[in-house]
Amino acid sequence: MHKHIYQSKTIYKFIKKVFPQVKKELSHWKNYADAIPDEVLSHQAISSIQKKTFHAQGGCIYSLYYGKVNKELIRFIVALQTISDYLDNLCDRVGVGNEKSFLQLHYAITDSLNPDENFHDYYKYYPYTNDGGYLYALVKTCKNYINTLPSFHLVQDNALFLGKLYSEMQSYKHISKDRREQALDAWASNHLHLYTNLSIWEFSAAAGSTLGIFLLCTLSENKKLDEITVKKAMNAYFPYICGLHILLDYFIDEREDLLEGDLNFVSYYQDDLEKEKRLTYFLKESLSKALHLENSLFHITVIEGLLSMYLSDPKTDFEVERNISKKILKTSYYTTNILYSSCKLLRVKKIIGHGSK
Repeated sequence: MHKHIYQSKTIYKFIKKVFPQVKKELSHWKNYADAIPDEVLSHQAISSIQKKTFHAQGGCIYSLYYGKVNKELIRFIVALQTISDYLDNLCDRVGVGNEKSFLQLHYAITDSLNPDENFHDYYKYYPYTNDGGYLYALVKTCKNYINTLPSFHLVQDNALFLGKLYSEMQSYKHISKDRREQALDAWASNHLHLYTNLSIWEFSAAAGSTLGIFLLCTLSENKKLDEITVKKAMNAYFPYICGLHILLDYFIDEREDLLEGDLNFVSYYQDDLEKEKRLTYFLKESLSKALHLENSLFHITVIEGLLSMYLSDPKTDFEVERNISKKILKTSYYTTNILYSSCKLLRVKKIIGHGSK
């Protein structure tokens, strides 16, 4: 099928069929969040759903991997992404700065990727604990799904590796300003010998994406999945497609983060030229590796979709960001510009929201 037609059909299905399903799932969790007994936890749970719908919507593109909308996969992706966004708020918005409590909370991510019936006491070191079973229900929803996957045993180690990296990075990123850089540096240094072409901040960015996990679970729907397919998918997604995803997120948020004193991985580049070069490097690596994946057109659509979604955000309307965006878009295929224009239009119509970490 011609690439442009494939992408148009995929995006049409994504908006018309996937978005309503995502809305339904988020509405279920929003009702649950409304009923959380502890006011602080309830407020953060509701806020994480209302302000980060964009994340769940984007992740659910994987429900179209095999062509038809997969509602069970949507339920899983929304639940895992809701855990991720909720924990992000608990680490960032409540005035707690203790990595022990953050690491404990994030067991919810790795438990969700384990088919057994083990559940940690997530709030053990956290000052607020009574969530009325909210986090347990989210984790259980994820476990229920992965227990239906015929080939999950082939992806489990990789999924847990990505889940653990995600959990650790988020936990260290949110500790006090005077310690967070040193903690991330020490953590990333344990892994960088395997990724010698990356900086600490690029590795940390790649660890912050859930896309690799979503893809691995999607692949394990296939009874005939083999180890070579898994290995190729991992090599393309981590660190490149995952890294591109989060670096774009930080790229559009850099001004805001620096004003608010939030950690921003893109701010560690020496200047705008290095920023543009490295983002372009991640894009080129992502596209070249995606070409060798099974269902390559789908993965290329995901990459072009990331560029279009993030670079069409109004936060890129400043001159510097706009110039860098144009250069990055030029490096991609011409179809990216068509998607980019579509995203601009969808933003005007408020069909897609603003990106927010």
